[in-house]
Amino acid sequence: MSTDEPPVPRTRAEMRAAREAAAREAEAREAEAREAEAREAEAGEAEAGEAEAREAAAREAEAREADVTSRGSLSEDGAADRDDTHGVPPDAAPSPEPRVYSPPPPATTDRPTPAEAPPRNRRFLVALGAVLGILVLVGAGLGFVSLTQGPRITEVQVNPEQAIETSGSRVILTTNQALSAIDESQVTVEPAVPFTLDAAGRGVGIRFTVPLDDATEYTVRIADATGAGGGPSTTLTTSFTTPSSSIFLLRRDADGDDTIFRTDLTGENAVPVYAADKINDFRATSTQLVVSVEEDEGSKLLVMKRDGSDPRELKLPGDGYVGAIQVSDRGGYVGYSYSDRELSDTEGRASVLVTQSLSGDDDPVVTEVGGKEANIFVWQFVPDSSAVLFIDFDGALSLVDRSTDAGVQSLGLATTIQGISRGTYTAIVERLDGSVVELNLTDGSEQPLAASNPDYGTATTITPYPGGTLRHVVARDENGIPSGQAIITVDDEGTAIPLVEVGPTDSILQACASPSGQYAAVVIAPDLTDNPYDRMLLPLPEKMETHLLDLRTGDEIVALTGFDASWCQTAPQF
Repeated sequence: MSTDEPPVPRTRAEMRAAREAAAREAEAREAEAREAEAREAEAGEAEAGEAEAREAAAREAEAREADVTSRGSLSEDGAADRDDTHGVPPDAAPSPEPRVYSPPPPATTDRPTPAEAPPRNRRFLVALGAVLGILVLVGAGLGFVSLTQGPRITEVQVNPEQAIETSGSRVILTTNQALSAIDESQVTVEPAVPFTLDAAGRGVGIRFTVPLDDATEYTVRIADATGAGGGPSTTLTTSFTTPSSSIFLLRRDADGDDTIFRTDLTGENAVPVYAADKINDFRATSTQLVVSVEEDEGSKLLVMKRDGSDPRELKLPGDGYVGAIQVSDRGGYVGYSYSDRELSDTEGRASVLVTQSLSGDDDPVVTEVGGKEANIFVWQFVPDSSAVLFIDFDGALSLVDRSTDAGVQSLGLATTIQGISRGTYTAIVERLDGSVVELNLTDGSEQPLAASNPDYGTATTITPYPGGTLRHVVARDENGIPSGQAIITVDDEGTAIPLVEVGPTDSILQACASPSGQYAAVVIAPDLTDNPYDRMLLPLPEKMETHLLDLRTGDEIVALTGFDASWCQTAPQF
């Protein structure tokens, strides 16, 4: 009989202790795996896949160990039960029924495994590639549309309010692509108005050489415009509407303050903008008013906004008097005739021409001829420039431009300057022999001013405007006494039409046209026998009316009290 001891079965307490030890060991391994995962996550996304693989391996090992432990425990439990209950030796015990073990599912985490999803940097690259692909498709689509539809306007720049007051305003078109060369023949403006063209790249600039009509819709078309890279042609079209005109007038009051007011062309919305005891003269630019105020010690020259606010005084050459104010809107200058208050045969300046900046940043400049201050009989700013045309007391006609160093240019002898056309640099001048000529200020050439048809005789004043002239003519009886006066419109072809006529008791003091030649302002002093002159530096009848007329139809619009319309380049002269 063998003396070997049979295997001693473990008690239930021993088996439970073994199972608990195995569980603690598994939990420790799992905790270690989680800590490793956290360290690897902090190291970066690039190592995430490796940490997850280690975690999966740890769980799989745990599951296998748990399976082994479970199987051993089941066998030992069965033997112990049989021993405790029946006292059967182990070798005599029947084999237990086979049991199927299902390992517990692996613990889930928020992070997908490497087999489930790509790393984050790979997802970013995919998204970036998709966005770039969409942009390429959109760009290709837009390019295709441009090639199939031709150029289009993307932006229009225009200042309609400025366009009715000054020449040289622009419409600037910007297109979606660079354009091939554009000729002026491709451009039309309706209603027709003269213009110049400046086009380059994606921009097309159309400069109007004369002011535009008010309350009018203008349409600009550029036919057969093509892209610089080819493709179909198209017609570029844009429209804009100019605002209604307004006008400034001066109303003198013998018993109170003189007032400058602004009104529309109906006369129903007059608004006073500046008042003073004695306003001698004023002029208006597109942004400012220049006002000459008469005081006992002399004149003051004020510059202010168009609503009369923020007045500031300009420095004068001395203590004296200012007259014949004019402004150069484009050059930013004011000009005037100046005389010292204290004059004698040997001292003091009389009727010298002074120009200075409207900003007041410079000192007044007295015009000189041959190194000496010149006494000026009559003068005018050349429209759309800073040049001055003047006649001195010797009858010499000269031109000087503040913006250049060319000096004074001599243009012969003359008795008066009737006017200077906007946009043409052409002056209407009366020579010493009485002939009236059109003088080209750029080259000095001249030609006789054509007579009107019918011929109304010699005009006392001639005021040019775009498309024609306003001519003031006086009818006289056989004794040479005035029997009536009239303002005649004469177009560029010479056709003359009477616009305003008055009898011998009234007098026409001034006539001027709106900047575009759409309207006319005619100043009439009624009933001269009962209309005394005031005692201002520029003496005028106390009662004056400004008649506004439509030059296209000849119809009168309204008659307003006042004179010195802001459309006029100069004040009335006597």
